[in-house]
Amino acid sequence: MIQQSSGQQKNVVVIGNGMVGLRMCEQLVEKDLTREYKIVTFCEEPRAAYDRVGLTQFFAHNDAEKLMLARQEWYAENNIDLHLADRAVSIDRQNKTVRSQKGIEIPYDKVVIATGSYPFVPNVPGIKNRGVFVYRTINDLEQIIAYAGHSQKAAVIGGGLLGLEAAKAALDLGLETHVLEFAPRLMPRQIDDAGSKILVQKIEELGVQVHLNKATDSVLGESSVTGIRFQDGEELELDMIIVSAGIRPRDELARECELEVGERGGILVNDNLQTSDPDIYAVGEVALHSGMVYGLVAPGYQMAEVAATHLCHGEAEFTGSDLSTKLKLMGVDVASFGDYDAGPEISQSLTFEDPFNGVYKKLVFNREGTKLLGGILIGDASDYGSLSILAKSSDALPCQPHELVVGTGGGIPGSSAADMSDDAQICSCNNVSKGQICTAIKEQNLSSVDEIKACTKAGGGCGGCLPLVTDVFKAEMKAAGITVSNRLCEHFDYSRTELFDIIKVKKLKTFSAVIEDCGSGNGCEVCKPAVASILASLWNEHIIDHSSLQDTNDRFLANMQRGGLYSIVPRVPGGEITPEKLIVLGEVGKEYGLYTK
Repeated sequence: MIQQSSGQQKNVVVIGNGMVGLRMCEQLVEKDLTREYKIVTFCEEPRAAYDRVGLTQFFAHNDAEKLMLARQEWYAENNIDLHLADRAVSIDRQNKTVRSQKGIEIPYDKVVIATGSYPFVPNVPGIKNRGVFVYRTINDLEQIIAYAGHSQKAAVIGGGLLGLEAAKAALDLGLETHVLEFAPRLMPRQIDDAGSKILVQKIEELGVQVHLNKATDSVLGESSVTGIRFQDGEELELDMIIVSAGIRPRDELARECELEVGERGGILVNDNLQTSDPDIYAVGEVALHSGMVYGLVAPGYQMAEVAATHLCHGEAEFTGSDLSTKLKLMGVDVASFGDYDAGPEISQSLTFEDPFNGVYKKLVFNREGTKLLGGILIGDASDYGSLSILAKSSDALPCQPHELVVGTGGGIPGSSAADMSDDAQICSCNNVSKGQICTAIKEQNLSSVDEIKACTKAGGGCGGCLPLVTDVFKAEMKAAGITVSNRLCEHFDYSRTELFDIIKVKKLKTFSAVIEDCGSGNGCEVCKPAVASILASLWNEHIIDHSSLQDTNDRFLANMQRGGLYSIVPRVPGGEITPEKLIVLGEVGKEYGLYTK
């Protein structure tokens, strides 16, 4: 079935409707002021673009609609033909048509390939057994949830960003969870050995077992997973395996139509994101630019903007992208920015390590100590936004290097919203500057951070820049003479700092006493953990004494399972236990008829 283009409009076919494919459509709608192009997009999945960065949130609500990035009506409103559950299977460069799996044939003037990547699955014996999953789509997650219902032990192959998210999901599903990493450290592309040591410590405190330097030899079991064997001969008993061992560009369309591809995959593109055929572009994880395939969403968004600008006859070039990232993995802040792995011939570094609180900071400077090159933050990434901006700045540091590591008591010098230049990049995911945010606030009369997010998309990616967005908003409000409330939440008319001082001076030792003295209502998910943190910092009393402040799992010192049951892992200090104590555990299990393992 051949669909003709309408009128005098040119057809641009966007192949792939993931996060970058959608951004490509959005950028074309925004930049194509003369409506030169009719946009057609193919989506292999049965649902349109959704938030893969926040994919793990699906385990909390099981609602795909909450992850959607654009309403279905948006495509129709912008005259975009969206073909769901229909994969583009061929590009005929000679006749300039794209054919889909359902037999639809679209004539094109321009094509943008945004097919992304596919999960790399090691080719070892047993890898196709029932119980082996990848962690990539909503459909993958639905299958994992269903299979976990009758499983006890799970392993995640891969200790990178996505692997640790998968491990957290498995843990929340009530499974005994193991992380298997081939490298000698977790997140080998983002952090160093010292940072990994802290991260492993924090993750194992949650009950996840980490296995480093482990190469998979085979998956055990006849038809279903029963375990895994490593190349060193060790075996681990398992019920299910989640593979998160990296990605590979989905460049098969390019290969079939004989576009140039890299030796290890990826479609070769120039600075305008054009392939070896100037009428075909490639953006996102499928593109190979200057020998680099980018596996983060921010570079993909930047590519989409450049490609759309070039298609609409503007001038823009993609010359590489910032690989800074900030995430909360299994409850632990992890961030890296800039050139954190610069060699000793051009750099020197300062490190701070607090094993008691699980905090590690490494900042890398030039040899003279006048320029911040990059850094790694584990456990406390509150300064990520300010530090990443300093690393991007060409100006000399406004302070001594050690002040950025240990602090001066007044925040990082030169990093306040008022000190930043208008061209300072606030949001790297969506390439939004301070000046753009300030202009939007003034011209659109924006009165909240949520409105800024909706209008400019700042903070709409990984969320790591939201503290900076908030600072810019408050600075603009202050400059306009508008008072901005610093209240912690609806139950307390004080900031956290003010609340800390009140609790300390008045010696308040329970949440009920705090809310009676200076709050109202019953508390919420914002103020309860904040007050719990303050009480723990000031008085360090036993956890049971503050049960009303704890999450369900913490309150009962157990993990809630589906159906209202709890799993309990008895605390065994140092892993050493006497026969007498083992007998006690057995007697308790026998008395109450508990399932034990």
